[in-house]
Amino acid sequence: MTERKRVYLYFVVNFLYLMACNFAHPVTPTIIQQRGFGDYMFGVALAAMMLANFFFSPFWGKLVNFLSSRRVILICSLGYAAGQAMFFMANTEGTMVAARMFAGVFVGGVFTAFLTYLVNTSPDHQRSNYLTIAATIQTVGSAFGYFVGGMLGEINVSVAIIAQVVTLAGCGILFYFICEDDAASKIEEVRLKDLAREANPLVAFLDGKSILTPLLVTLLVVGALSGLGNSAFDQSFNYYLKAQLGLSSGYNGAIKAVIGFVCLAANSTLGLWLINKTDIRRSSIYVYLLCSVSMVGVVLFDAIVPFVAANVIYFGFFAISVPLTQSLVANMGKGKDSNLIMGYFNGLKSLGGIFGAFSAGLLYTINPKWPFILGLAAFAFATVVSAYHYYLSDHKVSVREATCHTDS
Repeated sequence: MTERKRVYLYFVVNFLYLMACNFAHPVTPTIIQQRGFGDYMFGVALAAMMLANFFFSPFWGKLVNFLSSRRVILICSLGYAAGQAMFFMANTEGTMVAARMFAGVFVGGVFTAFLTYLVNTSPDHQRSNYLTIAATIQTVGSAFGYFVGGMLGEINVSVAIIAQVVTLAGCGILFYFICEDDAASKIEEVRLKDLAREANPLVAFLDGKSILTPLLVTLLVVGALSGLGNSAFDQSFNYYLKAQLGLSSGYNGAIKAVIGFVCLAANSTLGLWLINKTDIRRSSIYVYLLCSVSMVGVVLFDAIVPFVAANVIYFGFFAISVPLTQSLVANMGKGKDSNLIMGYFNGLKSLGGIFGAFSAGLLYTINPKWPFILGLAAFAFATVVSAYHYYLSDHKVSVREATCHTDS
């Protein structure tokens, strides 16, 4: 199989997988209401899933070195599919939270391995472009997943869940057979003691302390803040459409599909231009600022048309911000530490998402607009931290140039 065909198939399977991940989202409010659970469960259940993701993402990121990305994706896809089946069968709030935590253990491994595979196998001159394509696929695939899940939910909620479970498992198997092995070590060379040590998620975080430079820390903070803001925003938007505006899962999915097209256009034009033609350290500052400004409209507007329009604008700018930050992190993660750094990045985004989702669920019960205010604050802070990252990196370059000039 040629490299071009392999990359093409990688993106196709990635797209299908990301679609399937979102089949359940449009019907989740219905599932919660059918079970008689409180409104806060939409945030609490997601926070439980992200909590497990936070602890296990670095573990999977390090285990990729031994098992390869394709094996990790196969294991985690099957585990995630099982977790989603458990989620649908849950009949108490406790079992629903447990099912989401089980799924979170595996979902973190999938996304860490997807990114790691792309970083490990892509040429240096194509890495940023591939990450941009991957971020676009993530946004558009998620949007179409909402649409398909919403339409399936109009037939029956169980149809959406069954379709999700089958597709998740199938994509994991496909990826295993079409992608090459990128493991740094062969399985037979790994001692059982080493694997047991890698299975401790806290050890994975502690081992990474040596790579935490101020520049990397600021990027990780930006990732955590964007994860917090988008988690609070996205999940509340989904629930707000049904509970406050009275829209069915089908309308919810259709709106998300429109958002997907907007995100595709934004990333294919402005996003690529920013990565290829500008200093992405500086560009990320403006993009996060525009995310914050668009959120002001979401907070202020109550009528359905301006409210949805402000949301569409926000999602467009957020889609652009994802590859910008991922490119900055990937450029710092070249070499043997790339797997660990990408695991850290995904894990800390989940940490932000935990707080965002949990807080959104609680804040929503007080006032449906408060989760959006939380998202606004998170992106405003991310703008400030992005500016500080640019200052640190620019100052570091200036010092290096001055030192070279003095030596000469």
